[in-house]
Amino acid sequence: MHATCGYRESASRLLVGADRWASTRVRQAGGETLGRSGATKSRDEVGIPYKFLPRSPIGSSLIGLDRSESSGGDCVELWNFDRCWSSRSLYLIWWEGANMWNEMKLRSKADHEEVDYFPWSPQKDRSIGRLVRFVSFLVVFTGGIVLGLSVSAHYSRYFNSQTELFFPRTMYEANCDKEGSSIKSFAQPTNLIHSMTDDELFWRASMVPKMDEYPFQRVPKVAFLFMTRGPLPFAPLWDRFFKGHKGLYSIYVHTLPDYKLNVPGTSAFYGRQIPSEEVSWGSITLVDAEKRLLANALLDFSNERFVLLSESCIPVYNFPTVYEYLINSAHSFVESYDENTRQGRGRYSWRMAPKIMLYQWRKGSEWFELNRELAVNIVAEHKYYPLFRKYCKPSCYPDEHYIPTYLNMFHGALNANRSLTWVDWSRGGSHPARYGAPNITVEFIQSIRNNGTFCLYNSVPTSICFLFARKFAPSALAPLLNLTSTVMGF
Repeated sequence: MHATCGYRESASRLLVGADRWASTRVRQAGGETLGRSGATKSRDEVGIPYKFLPRSPIGSSLIGLDRSESSGGDCVELWNFDRCWSSRSLYLIWWEGANMWNEMKLRSKADHEEVDYFPWSPQKDRSIGRLVRFVSFLVVFTGGIVLGLSVSAHYSRYFNSQTELFFPRTMYEANCDKEGSSIKSFAQPTNLIHSMTDDELFWRASMVPKMDEYPFQRVPKVAFLFMTRGPLPFAPLWDRFFKGHKGLYSIYVHTLPDYKLNVPGTSAFYGRQIPSEEVSWGSITLVDAEKRLLANALLDFSNERFVLLSESCIPVYNFPTVYEYLINSAHSFVESYDENTRQGRGRYSWRMAPKIMLYQWRKGSEWFELNRELAVNIVAEHKYYPLFRKYCKPSCYPDEHYIPTYLNMFHGALNANRSLTWVDWSRGGSHPARYGAPNITVEFIQSIRNNGTFCLYNSVPTSICFLFARKFAPSALAPLLNLTSTVMGF
């Protein structure tokens, strides 16, 4: 049995070596040699005529091929073997040998000529593969760039629209350097222009840090809030008042929407207008303007005290006195009292009940001074404000009742219950007395500063009760400037 297997292996090797002779015989006989291109056919599907099978060039002593009559016409006898081989089995042996020979011949020829003759060459396959991979990478890379640019543009538009709520657009345009992205620019914005609505502004301004410590050196400032319809006739007087105290104050001006404040570039009022809306005297729009001024000032975390002033207000003390008085006070200064008259309780509407009852109704001057805590509460308040908007009109004058009533209801202990702005109502009527140039004397200013009355400051009596005064005509500017150094101390 082992000898038989050895003979069969020898026969296979001889058949492989005789392939070249067999291929020639096949061509001479008019047959067709099956090369690489025929490899796609199933070997069992290939029918090989008997005459096309390879014959041994060394005769039949070692191996002979002949049709066996006893095998039914489909068996080739291998002489010197003890079995009958089918023509297909022998052909498969020949097939493998022929392919091996062709490959060796082509490899040798390619080594000499360095030419790739067939499209199925492994080198060309590798080159084509590398080309396909490169083209695929290029397509994917280009597609990624296009997709990235489109997504970037989309998110850029989205975040630009959203971040305007937190950071004014022009603040970024004006501060494109490193300082523009620092904590200082966020906590102490220098550019007041933004596109926030009132609701967005009030929401933004009502944010309060939970941490007690600040991540920067905080020096408390006094925010001066000026509400005017147009020019500020006493700007030169205020400039003299502020001179030399930069970093201890900030200024915010609310005007008509289309009015541009005309002041020199060296003025403390330069660039201090806030986005404003129309204001009508005696309407809820005055309260809106007050809250708008407070909210813009609250964006600066260094602002600790907030003073509401008009274009007809003047200071009657120098800046150091005013600053120390406000910063060191334990209370806010809002006039709030119960007046049982037509101009007091007579303005109350029963439709405000039960949220606001008559006994809670208060009246007071609109010219307030608040600490930061109360300023945040007023800006964030949205429960009682709609009642004033809906029911306090037109002879109700909500600017005289909204803040005094709200503080009386919830924060009375934090309020000194008086105003720091002197005004003369002795003449009666809907408006206080107005003073021009003829009225400005040393005695007049001294009477405002100290008229012999006393008030409580941090629960201690003091003669300094008013820091500001109104109502003054533009003609009073020149004589007031002459008295600043001798009477007012600046």
